[in-house]
Amino acid sequence: MDDKDLELLRILEENSRLSTEEIATMTSLGKAEIENRIRALEDTHVIMRYSTVVNWERAGNGEVSAIIELKVSPERDFGYDRIAERLSRFRQVKSLRLITGTYDLQLLVTGKNMQDVSRFVSEHVAPMDRIRETATHIIMKSYKENGNTFFEQPETERLPYSP
Repeated sequence: MDDKDLELLRILEENSRLSTEEIATMTSLGKAEIENRIRALEDTHVIMRYSTVVNWERAGNGEVSAIIELKVSPERDFGYDRIAERLSRFRQVKSLRLITGTYDLQLLVTGKNMQDVSRFVSEHVAPMDRIRETATHIIMKSYKENGNTFFEQPETERLPYSP
């Protein structure tokens, strides 16, 4: 992967809805080259999918999100991979990471309410083989997700220019 691919990835990560013409204006690449590079990045699964960042609080869906930290006994020859693969199958799990520190895995989960999240942890996560301990942290408010802030940004007023 060269510097042009990395530049293209950064641009798409910021706004994947830009047209190839807009990207061409921002880079030294032509429209056909941009299309070919994007296709190659998609084919090799460097670009895995395109998504939308939603402010669910503003959308009013009423879901609760929580961070669940897990202490896990790793499996011989597989480490944390098998337990992570099993956990990732649950629709409630939005993200799953291997982390350093006191806990081994960190999940971001959603549910209809706190009881739903609690039930998910107690009935599905905690009883799994190799899970030694869980810690649940309810997310009270999100200020920034995936590089996008949820603060109201006042429109900046352009100052008049006079020579």
